[in-house]
Amino acid sequence: MSAVNGRRSLQPLTACVTSGFPDAPYPSTAAYFTAYAAELAKAANSIEPATIERAAAVLLEAYQRGSMVFSCGNGGSAAIANHLQCDHVKGVRSATDLTPRVVSLSSSVELLTAIANDIAYDDVFAYQLQSQSMPGDVLIAISSSGRSPSILRALTWARGHDLRTIALTGFDGGDAKALAEVAIHVDVANYGIVEDLHQSVMHTLAQYLRQSRMTADAIAGNVF
Repeated sequence: MSAVNGRRSLQPLTACVTSGFPDAPYPSTAAYFTAYAAELAKAANSIEPATIERAAAVLLEAYQRGSMVFSCGNGGSAAIANHLQCDHVKGVRSATDLTPRVVSLSSSVELLTAIANDIAYDDVFAYQLQSQSMPGDVLIAISSSGRSPSILRALTWARGHDLRTIALTGFDGGDAKALAEVAIHVDVANYGIVEDLHQSVMHTLAQYLRQSRMTADAIAGNVF
């Protein structure tokens, strides 16, 4: 399945390292969970650590210079984009010298529906960037399929207007993987597993950046 205009179509995606899960019925919830956990671990190993390092460097530079970071996604990816705003604004700031400026473009149902209704759903993120972003800001685009038109339009606009871009993708990565300056790719064809790992990557970036600005005693005395 692929995500198009916020909906999942039945068009097949290119096979990945871990594909076709589940490919047969499971006899119990427990058996399914065991298999799911194994697939999750396998998919986690498909992520290139260097891409997470590069993303962290982009974000740290933005936070240090006071640039804006924008996140966006559709469906489950919208929830991750919204959660990212919480963990990077509040979490990264806690007990550090950083004051991240992060906005989720997926958070305002009023604005999203106005743009979708009056202009086009494909423009819901790019339109907001046109009003709110400046050169040097960062866009984090989250898309399991990497094919959602609204995500691709936002990445294309951002690239053309000197924003730095990070994409979190799954399946075969779609065009988003190629468009982004930094692409953190989960090589698996299961929406739940991709979204679980995108959430883990989001938490990793927030917690790593936070602890990187703390002393050893401060880290030991805080909860992450």
